[in-house]
Amino acid sequence: MPEKTSGYPILAFGQNTTIFALTTSAGGHVMPGKFEIYKDKKGELRFRLKASNGEPILASEGYKSRASCRNGIVSVQKNGSNPDRYQGKVAKIGKHHFVLKAANHQVIGTSQLYDSERGMTAGMKSVQKNASTTKVEDSTRA
Repeated sequence: MPEKTSGYPILAFGQNTTIFALTTSAGGHVMPGKFEIYKDKKGELRFRLKASNGEPILASEGYKSRASCRNGIVSVQKNGSNPDRYQGKVAKIGKHHFVLKAANHQVIGTSQLYDSERGMTAGMKSVQKNASTTKVEDSTRA
């Protein structure tokens, strides 16, 4: 049985392991992930998909228009549950990451860098689990 700290089970897997905690509501229901729309330093719109624990798990390219950014989110919602749409990669510095591609092979999202292939695989599974969320927070709207 995993040890509990602050209501979250603590699981020990070893070095270079990514741990995903599930955020629950007061009633104990697992909270879904969410998309966030924000402006980058260049003034372009971007979205990121965050897991239920608030960690970013997928980031988009920059978009000029809000409609294009929202279309990117729809594409993640449509393609994110399909494991065939993910491509794992290794960066020059030896860290693992992945991209999510649409049916036309265009990249629609990029992951963070992971220390291990196992961490990258866990990241892909988290995107698959959270991609269908309809919760979108737009921080560019006042």
